[in-house]
Amino acid sequence: MRHLYYSAEGNGPVVLLLHPVGLDGTFWGSLPKRLARGRRVVAIDLTGHGRSEDAQRPGRISNHIDDIIDLLERLGGEHATLVGVSFGGMLAQNIALERPDLVSRLVLAGCPAAIPEAARPAILQRGADAERGGMEAVAGPTLERWFTAPYLSTGKAEPVRRRLLANKPTNFAATWEAVSEHNALPRLSALTVPTLVIAGEKDAATTIEAKRALAAAIPGSRLAVMEGAPHMMQIECERTFGDLVAGFIEGGAS
Repeated sequence: MRHLYYSAEGNGPVVLLLHPVGLDGTFWGSLPKRLARGRRVVAIDLTGHGRSEDAQRPGRISNHIDDIIDLLERLGGEHATLVGVSFGGMLAQNIALERPDLVSRLVLAGCPAAIPEAARPAILQRGADAERGGMEAVAGPTLERWFTAPYLSTGKAEPVRRRLLANKPTNFAATWEAVSEHNALPRLSALTVPTLVIAGEKDAATTIEAKRALAAAIPGSRLAVMEGAPHMMQIECERTFGDLVAGFIEGGAS
């Protein structure tokens, strides 16, 4: 079990923020403060990211799941809300399935129910490229998948670029190995917690169809499509993303 670094704001029921591959818990903008009224908002650095411990090789999604469950138990996080973007959303699905007693609500953004077998070689190649050519070899293509061209042209994604470049290639590769294993689809019908699935209209990393399939697989879930939003919607479209998440959590609706 690997201990995870996290920051926390507020007091009350836990809201756990789960970030994408290559980032860390600092890339949530104003969302933690916004949600911290009456809640304890916890933003973690996944294993192999930020200030958490390095990842093991080969990367296993089960290791990430176990680490986060351990943290939730230590936080006393019964009835926690999990908010995950991209890989963070994949982890949230699996945590809710493994330990439904710990989860009361899910926000799943920019993530599929499963990684198709045909997509796995390309996903693993991202890690291989980093190990062969360094993070400089993958930062540009990653940003192009994550953001719209107009946003990139403003230079506002430079903090993301710097964070990507700061990653160790072996950690980056290990995390993509873990991503490639994701397949919650056969079990999602067992989920009973209120769930919001968020899709970016201009997401170049995962299709809207994949998010529709995710929402269709979870009983009673709701799908929200963010107009003009890319894969990293929580960054490029921070206010709209925050409105959706806060409205869902604060409204108590499914």
